[in-house]
Amino acid sequence: MTDFVSVTELSGDLVTKEQVQRMVHRYQWAGKYCANKDVLEVACGTGQGLGYLLKLSKSFEAGDYSKELLSIPVKHYKKRVSLSQFDAQDMPYEDLSKDVIILFEALYYIPNPDKFVSECKRILRPNGIVLIATANKNLDDFNPSPHSYNYYNKDEMDKLFTKFGFQSNFYGYVEVDKISLTHKTLRFMKKTAVFLGLMPRTMAGKKMLKRIVFGKLIPMPFEITGEECEYSPAVKLEDKGDDAYKVIYCASSLKEYRDV
Repeated sequence: MTDFVSVTELSGDLVTKEQVQRMVHRYQWAGKYCANKDVLEVACGTGQGLGYLLKLSKSFEAGDYSKELLSIPVKHYKKRVSLSQFDAQDMPYEDLSKDVIILFEALYYIPNPDKFVSECKRILRPNGIVLIATANKNLDDFNPSPHSYNYYNKDEMDKLFTKFGFQSNFYGYVEVDKISLTHKTLRFMKKTAVFLGLMPRTMAGKKMLKRIVFGKLIPMPFEITGEECEYSPAVKLEDKGDDAYKVIYCASSLKEYRDV
């Protein structure tokens, strides 16, 4: 089985402040869609946002492909959250049983994304929605995960979901032109390392690079509260191109398709 542990932001691991902010922000963004809904998070990893979504949702379940990763939230949340091991291409949930399906920073790990989207279509109710967060592959310092299959930009994701009757809205987070000088330095170092083929392949290796630039790192929380940073709304990408942001969010709905 693929070793996803070495490429995942693990709870308790030392990370930058920006990594924590990005983690918190994507759950804050998703939370707007989850109030009083039946929610499923796919590829939940070590589950930093599970408790936050649990408090907002009518019902909440989550799971991951990796048994080793899943053992961390199982130990932390115990019986508070229903957690299962499953493949995103073949999910163990009934037809028309969920309102929201979440997949954060994992679409690129799925061998056949068509199967995942087809499963979402089967599981979601008529007004259901899929929420995606992914790294922006259009940036010049983009560095793919060693276990990834295919990254999707805005237009490619739109085509993927449109094939199955979804209509998508896209949003950007972390505007490249507004990041700090320190982060600009890290982007330059990362771009150079990617160009020279020297970019570390694991989170441990990347952590060493970040220590050089940022100095002291902080622990990734086991469970976020949503209060770690103030929420700033993501920007709808009709206003600016997707090249302007480090993170792309996608909200794909079946509503109009099933209402026809």
